[in-house]
Amino acid sequence: MADTPDDPAPEQVAADLTAVVGRLTRRLRTASPDSQLTPSQRSALSRLGRGGPATTAALARSEYVRPQSMRATLGVLEEQGLVERTPDPKDGRQSVMSLTPSGEETLAGVRAAKESWLARVIAEELDSADRRGLVEAIALLGRLTEK
Repeated sequence: MADTPDDPAPEQVAADLTAVVGRLTRRLRTASPDSQLTPSQRSALSRLGRGGPATTAALARSEYVRPQSMRATLGVLEEQGLVERTPDPKDGRQSVMSLTPSGEETLAGVRAAKESWLARVIAEELDSADRRGLVEAIALLGRLTEK
């Protein structure tokens, strides 16, 4: 049975969603005031901000990158004073990375700029019904990310 507009093909929905999420991600990056951070660095800061202190290995797993890549990312953030390294209380052979006050401030600025831009365009472009639809879509996207 052929897909209809009321029953779109999952492959087409996936392709369209991927394209839109990619464009939104790039647009949100441009709204951020701190252009000196790479996307990987912003992502690592954000992960530490949401999840709290973590080892390099744990961060690499959660970001789907190799530990060597995460070490390099964290090294730059540490040089900039945005993260700090402390001994892991559970395993002295490892270190735990956490945000410094400067890292927390930087992350807060990045988030505020993104949310401010997005709130403004939502207010300008979407009516009440559109916003309700977006709320429903957000819930669906949340379900997908849990799989």
